[in-house]
Amino acid sequence: MKVKDAVAERFQKICNEKNIKYNELANLSGVTPSTVYSMMDKSRRDVSVTTVKKLCDGLDMTLGEFFSSPEFDTLEQEIE
Repeated sequence: MKVKDAVAERFQKICNEKNIKYNELANLSGVTPSTVYSMMDKSRRDVSVTTVKKLCDGLDMTLGEFFSSPEFDTLEQEIE
């Protein structure tokens, strides 16, 4: 799994656990809904640390809490 896939998967799980829709996540985080949907779309996915931080702020969690998850422990090499 690549890091951008892991980030999207983690946000998807958190939203499901908290029963939050992507539009609501965007509103809570001060980003546009298209930013969230773009991050979740495998064909268009682009992830910035700043966006991840904003989304974490909207979910009232730290970056450490977000990245402290098994998805990030077994990532593939990004260097090809």
